[in-house]
Amino acid sequence: MTVQLRTRQKGISFIGLIFVAAVLAMTGVVAAQVFPTALEYMAVQKAVQKAAAGQSVAEIRSMFDKSASIDDIKSIGSKDLDITKEGDKVVVSFSYQREIHLTGPAFLTLKYEGRSK
Repeated sequence: MTVQLRTRQKGISFIGLIFVAAVLAMTGVVAAQVFPTALEYMAVQKAVQKAAAGQSVAEIRSMFDKSASIDDIKSIGSKDLDITKEGDKVVVSFSYQREIHLTGPAFLTLKYEGRSK
């Protein structure tokens, strides 16, 4: 007579698989909405760097507007830029926020800020 030992199966249950898939899907949806805002932030940072080469406030704002129209920047305009002078160097800084609607009354708020070098 042979005795067979029962081995316990290992792995994830179907309910566990559904739960993991739902969490991954929700994370993917949020990431798909956050990614374009991060790309836009990098475009804003690049436009601010280019605009900081200007000499006057009007020229800086004009250069930023041109870059913003090329890179399709909609979150911030040239009027939202803070332009100061530190020593002999022009410093252009910005700050803005984006809200992403998640569900019902829940929003994800992303705050972006930066300045020229």
